[in-house]
Amino acid sequence: MLILAAIFAVFVYGLIAPVLGALLPSYSLSSSQEAALALSYAIGLIVATLIAGPMIDIKGNKIALIFGLALVSASLFAAPNAGGYGGLLTVYVVMGLGGGIVVTGANALAGAVDPSRRGSALNFLNLFFGLGGIVTTYAASNVLQPVTLCYSIATLTVIALVINAVAKTPPPSGELGFQLSEVPVLISKPALILLSLFLFLYVSCEIGIWNWLQSYLISLNFTPKRAGSVVSYGFAFGILVGRVVVSRILVKIPAITVTLVAAILMAITTFVMLQLHSAGAITIAVFCAGLAMAAPLSVQGAPVEALPAFAGPDASPFWSAVGPYVT
Repeated sequence: MLILAAIFAVFVYGLIAPVLGALLPSYSLSSSQEAALALSYAIGLIVATLIAGPMIDIKGNKIALIFGLALVSASLFAAPNAGGYGGLLTVYVVMGLGGGIVVTGANALAGAVDPSRRGSALNFLNLFFGLGGIVTTYAASNVLQPVTLCYSIATLTVIALVINAVAKTPPPSGELGFQLSEVPVLISKPALILLSLFLFLYVSCEIGIWNWLQSYLISLNFTPKRAGSVVSYGFAFGILVGRVVVSRILVKIPAITVTLVAAILMAITTFVMLQLHSAGAITIAVFCAGLAMAAPLSVQGAPVEALPAFAGPDASPFWSAVGPYVT
């Protein structure tokens, strides 16, 4: 039951990650207003990374996940009735807050499933993030209207909430895993600073594609359906396949090498994607970008776990959330 609870939580986060990008064309907003919506979502993520860790330490995974899933479902049920731009700003702040708590809680829960194989558990769970991305982008462009999409994801989120409510989770430690007094020691570790910077840039790049690729393709005279299909069949499917490929690669190649190669490939594929104009070529480039961007989440546990004082649930996710803020 514990692994099922974690799977549904990660799947929900995968469902909501592309929601903004999938729905932006339907809002008919100006570029500055679209950017403000993305910013509001990022602000919610940043706040979540600051409170999720202490909440998990003191109250436990169950409370954190229930709270986060409740926020996500509430924001999605409210989105179709937001009443305009101002209401949408609030919706996406709440969605970002809930989503950030959910992904932090789910990753922490993965360690409880099998502490001796935490990395393998995380890689397995991350498959469902990619699956969620495929479901949302495909449904938004081919099957469901925006209102139905929001209500459908909200319903799935409620199901995930119920599963997490009945699942038996480990009790909270009752003590904060991270103390402010540890900051001077942490920032003196070059490996941690480098990892945080990498996550900052990686998440900026990934969120940029989730949020802006469909709108960018529409500006190139793609139909909304075709643009959405490129995001689904290209980027989201690339991430899903990449999770499987990277987990096999890490058996033989050091994590730091995989990270370096992934960073180079991310830069190349993203640049190439922006130079192309044909649907087929862009889909291939975006798929390759998804493959490259699947690596960071699969390998980030290795460098972090080498720093025991910073291996808790409130570790480098802060920088993962700041990336979308800048994007």
